[in-house]
Amino acid sequence: MTDQSSSTVQADAAETGSAAAALFPEAPRRVLGYEKRAVDAFLERARREFEGDPAPDGAAHLTAAAVRTAAFPLVKRGYAIEPVDAALARIEDAFAARDREAAVSSSGTKVWVEQARDEAQVLLDHLSRPRNRRFARAGWLRFGYRTDEVDLVADRLVEYFETGRPISVEQVRAVAFRMQRRGYREEQVDALLDAVIDVMLAVR
Repeated sequence: MTDQSSSTVQADAAETGSAAAALFPEAPRRVLGYEKRAVDAFLERARREFEGDPAPDGAAHLTAAAVRTAAFPLVKRGYAIEPVDAALARIEDAFAARDREAAVSSSGTKVWVEQARDEAQVLLDHLSRPRNRRFARAGWLRFGYRTDEVDLVADRLVEYFETGRPISVEQVRAVAFRMQRRGYREEQVDALLDAVIDVMLAVR
């Protein structure tokens, strides 16, 4: 575990109660924000688990992916969303670095790299499918992600995997799509983008 990763989680996740209120501004009036108690509880859990405390009874062990998909109720006078999301992104990076170091220590760098390469190839095979056929479509009367926008991002990710054209984890995290009838199914697109982020974090 690196000192930098540890300090990142301590700085972002140890801020609970009044300290978190200072770290995260309140959402503007008439704008919903994240429920403060839910955010505080999650950050405290992340800090404790990162420092080696076991997960609460019945709770799954936190991973980088679990941090990325954390969700909080939206309420009036909650925390402003963008600062919390930025802190969660840093915590996700720290958990990913911890998991990578643990895997390398257990299995060796060669095994870790080969596993990441295999996962990248699976993603590349999926992303390289023909346009308009990369994901299942929503039902006839349902909306999904716009196919042209998803395909554009998919093309960009193919370039990243094939040629190394730069794209950052932050850019992938920030991807958003408009909706259309019979668009790509949201859950499939979101799952693939999550897998892409996992691979990018693994080889950082």
